[in-house]
Amino acid sequence: MLDPDTATPVEEHRFPCDQCGADYRFDPQAGQLVCDHCGHSEEIGQTGPWTGGINELDFKSALDGLLPQAEMEETRVTTCPNCAAQVEFDPATHAAECPFCATPVVTDTGTHRHIKPKGVLPFALDERAAHKAMIDWLGRLWFAPNGLQDYARKGRKMEGIYVPYWTFDADTKSSYRGERGTVYYESRTVTRNGKRQTIRVQKVRWRSASGRVTRFFDDVLVLASRSLPRSYTEALEPWDLAALEPYQPQYLAGFRAEAYTVNLDEGFVDARQQMDRVIERDVKFDIGGDRQRIHRVDTQVSDVTFKHILLPVWMAAYKYRGETYRFVVNGRTGRVQGERPWSAWKIAIAMILGAIVAAGVGYLYAMNQ
Repeated sequence: MLDPDTATPVEEHRFPCDQCGADYRFDPQAGQLVCDHCGHSEEIGQTGPWTGGINELDFKSALDGLLPQAEMEETRVTTCPNCAAQVEFDPATHAAECPFCATPVVTDTGTHRHIKPKGVLPFALDERAAHKAMIDWLGRLWFAPNGLQDYARKGRKMEGIYVPYWTFDADTKSSYRGERGTVYYESRTVTRNGKRQTIRVQKVRWRSASGRVTRFFDDVLVLASRSLPRSYTEALEPWDLAALEPYQPQYLAGFRAEAYTVNLDEGFVDARQQMDRVIERDVKFDIGGDRQRIHRVDTQVSDVTFKHILLPVWMAAYKYRGETYRFVVNGRTGRVQGERPWSAWKIAIAMILGAIVAAGVGYLYAMNQ
């Protein structure tokens, strides 16, 4: 399909069935394309312009706008007016709810020019398994309203979304200055309750320390979306990045993909913070001793590369009694995270029961005195 303004290809991620012409979808259980209309299935091809290894891209070239044209693409997106999520436009859908916040949106045909994905972690759980994982998670929240649990159990299907991430590789060399602390003890005589006692007092002897540490960072993972709280996405980790497949649009058939809204340079700031925390641990280990003080660390970063990848998340956003509740499920492992709802009457009952138990214990204690 051609965009009327730019006359450049715009992906739609729709693949017609070879037998009946209906759209294929990627079946997580079968690991292949399946047509729900006629039942025909097809393996995802291993040849074509998208296949090959998962290659890293040069970070500096990307910042300077020097990436080859083949590494860029344009996709049509829908932008939610409430949470600003950008999700790839499905030409078969003309109105829908935002999968991130359940806000009614009208799809538009705006384009998003971005760096192509290099890798994709295909869904391994289908919608039924993800929905069961969410219901089980809600069932373990005793203080969650029963009405929300019932609503979620009977509600609409969850939506499969590929969430964008950056990964960064980098070689680092760090020089540091600090101090190594050695714990020792001194005896001291004190008077307590009229009696003289000898106690041991802990002290630390500090000595200067300096040195160098090196570390190569591989696949530092950075969320490239602002649509979900970071606490949600971090709770879905770990991701089995070793199972990444070279990106092929067939994996997106029947799913939606979110466009990244955290740019490459912003993502690297996050990656550097993660690297610095690891380097700090390396420095403390290198200093040794019982205690460590770090006064200064100078890090040289070189050979920075990156890639844009897509990770699978099942998502549901429910509006219940005027409030929106969001739940996300790792599309590989079934780990669940979401808003923790509270039932006022369940909390009240728990408090009453607690008061009754406390009163009973107090009564028994008084009777035995």
